[in-house]
Amino acid sequence: MGDENGAQTLLIDADDTLWENNIYFERAIAKFISFLDHREYSPEAVRLVLNDVERDSIVKHGYGLHSFAHSLVETFEKLSVEPVTPALHERIRSFAHQIAEHPVELIAGVPETLDYLSERHHLILMTKGHPAEQASKVERSGLKEYFAAVEIVAEKDEATYRSAISKYALATDETWMVGNSPKSDINPALAAGLHAVFVPHDNTWILEHEELAEAPPAQRLVVVDRFADLREHF
Repeated sequence: MGDENGAQTLLIDADDTLWENNIYFERAIAKFISFLDHREYSPEAVRLVLNDVERDSIVKHGYGLHSFAHSLVETFEKLSVEPVTPALHERIRSFAHQIAEHPVELIAGVPETLDYLSERHHLILMTKGHPAEQASKVERSGLKEYFAAVEIVAEKDEATYRSAISKYALATDETWMVGNSPKSDINPALAAGLHAVFVPHDNTWILEHEELAEAPPAQRLVVVDRFADLREHF
């Protein structure tokens, strides 16, 4: 596969593939649950409620810190026996907004690997989330120079991948999706006819968990231990 020079196209996820992301949300959630200090619900039970609220919030508000803050407030309103005052609202929202203060923390081996890959292949960054938030992370990461294009999408499903295939006139047998999420990176990309590389992350968001699909005939699914291992395959 590949063009006359052996080059292929790699669509590469950002959050928890190139840089840390979910660990900051997990820390915020832990602070929120501790602040709620519910007398009847265990921390695990509170988290289950929050997960359900987040699923609904994504549909209404999309991804990003605004949606996350909304989910925390709604969960607090559902579970708290105390009236939710404006001061409490602000305190709860602060757990989410503190995430924005974190510098972009690149995952080990990412810059060197992108440098290697960009010399040999066509790289497109493909991330979902709030456009301004994701664009800011891309700029602050210092990685933008390695990519021919940056796609920030509202959702990563089969239709989104098919749209990218059309937009960039991609040859599906020469295109791979690389990421840590079975739900958003791997399974829908395979469904759209692409190859895929799964790069597991220990702290992948629970709402991104899903059983890995099998690659259809003529397609490939590669599983690596870490992002730097891509150099062994491409």
